[in-house]
Amino acid sequence: MKVCSFLPAATQMIYDMELQHLLYGITFECPQKALDEKQKVVRCVMEGKNYSSAEIDKIFSASKAQGKSLYYVEEAILEQIAPDIIFTQDTCEVCQIDTKCTEAAVAKLTKQPQLIPLTPNNLQDVYRTATLIATAMGHEEAAYTYLAGLQKRTASILDTLRLHSMPLKRVMLIEWIEPIYNCGHWIPFQIAQAGGIDMLSNPGGDSIPIPWDKIIKYNPEVLIIAPCGFHIERAKRELSLLSIKENWHELEAVKNNQVFLIDFDLFTQPSPSTLVDGIELLAALFHPNIFKIPKRLKHKTFSYNVENVITN
Repeated sequence: MKVCSFLPAATQMIYDMELQHLLYGITFECPQKALDEKQKVVRCVMEGKNYSSAEIDKIFSASKAQGKSLYYVEEAILEQIAPDIIFTQDTCEVCQIDTKCTEAAVAKLTKQPQLIPLTPNNLQDVYRTATLIATAMGHEEAAYTYLAGLQKRTASILDTLRLHSMPLKRVMLIEWIEPIYNCGHWIPFQIAQAGGIDMLSNPGGDSIPIPWDKIIKYNPEVLIIAPCGFHIERAKRELSLLSIKENWHELEAVKNNQVFLIDFDLFTQPSPSTLVDGIELLAALFHPNIFKIPKRLKHKTFSYNVENVITN
C-alpha cells in the first residue's frame, strides 16, 4: 500500500502510530522528520514568503473571493508515486489544500487513488481521525494503542483539577492577530480540559473575527496568542499590533503577566499528540501551582509582561 498525506496533522498521526513505512508523499508544511524522508507533493504559492498577518489575510481572502486555491499539486511526482490512498481535509481551505482541489489534481492520474477527507470539528473528532487513518492503512490496532496512551495523560490532568477543586480560568485564545480571530473547532475543548473556559470561542465551529471592544469587556485572566501557522518567534514580531491597542494595558491578563505566546502546532495542527501536548502546556499556564510545564514543551512558549520583557 502507498499513502499520501495532504495535511500535516495526518502525517503526524501516521508517524505517531509508526505507519510511516506506508507513507510516500506529503505537503511542504508537514513535520520536519517527514520532510527529511518523504517527497513533497503539495506546495503553496506563498511558500517561503514573509508576509504580515494582515497581508496573509488579504491574500487568502482575495483568493477565496476569486474561487482560486493558493495550493497546488506536483502532478508528476504524484503520478510517479501512484498512491492507493490520499488523506485530505475540508475543515479549513485557508490552512491546507482541500478535497475539491485534490480531486482536480488526481483526475489526471493514470491510477485513481481513494480520497479520504479528514474533517474534525471537536476534540473527539480528532481522536476518531486517528482510528480512521489507521484502519484505512490496515493497522486499526495501532490507533487504539496510540490513543490509550494519550487519554491517560488527559485523564490525569482532569483528575488533578478535580482533586484540588480548581476554579476555571477565564481565558481567551487568539488564533490570528490582524484581524483578531477567536479560536474554534477543537481548541475550546483543549482549554476546558486544561482547566479554563473561553467564552469568546466557537466550540466545534470556525474561528471568526472578533472586535477589540468585546475582548476588553470580556477581560480575560489569561490571554493565549497562537496565530495559525506561526511559531513563537514569528508571532513575537507582531505583538505590537496588540500592545498598541486602546486599553491593552488595562486587561487583567496583561496587568498580571498572564499573556503567553505558544507555537501554533499545539492547537491548529489537529493530531491527537500535538493537541494533548497543548492541553498539558495550557494546564501548567492556567494552574502553575499544581502543574509544571513539561521540559520538552518549554521552548514552545514564552510570556509577555507589561515592560515588554520576554521571559522563559
